[in-house]
Amino acid sequence: MAKEEPPSTSKDLQELQRKLSLLIESVQNHSKVVAFMKSPVGQYLDRHPFLALTSLVFVAMSTVPVGSFVLLVLLTSLAAFMGVILLEGLVISVGGLSLLCVLCGLGFISLAVSGILIVSYVVVSSLVSYWYSPRPLTQQNTDGNCQLAMKCADFEGLYQE
Repeated sequence: MAKEEPPSTSKDLQELQRKLSLLIESVQNHSKVVAFMKSPVGQYLDRHPFLALTSLVFVAMSTVPVGSFVLLVLLTSLAAFMGVILLEGLVISVGGLSLLCVLCGLGFISLAVSGILIVSYVVVSSLVSYWYSPRPLTQQNTDGNCQLAMKCADFEGLYQE
């Protein structure tokens, strides 16, 4: 009942896999990446992939709040140059506390997202390796009493008289 995939689909997937592996290889061979991976921080993150993923998710999620905070600071600094010094201190203090609260929340969210990603990866890779693992072929018994040699061996062990 299931439709067969056209042969071009497997070629397309192989081409996509080849392009992705070339992209990954070019990123890994980049001079700045090599220099970072030789540094103590790079080696530490290489040994602790969960921490690396968590920090990557945290940095990616915190760019908007940090950028908006920097914009707020620049705009209030511009207003301070025009004579509103007391208001600047108040707004930067409130903005700094707000940024601290948002970044703490994003830290917890990035830990949760990283945990979900790691668990999903482990589950999916386990399922894929289970589904596509090579299974040994069973041999038929030569005397024809049983269809499978393993079933015969099990029955002989159970019903010995």
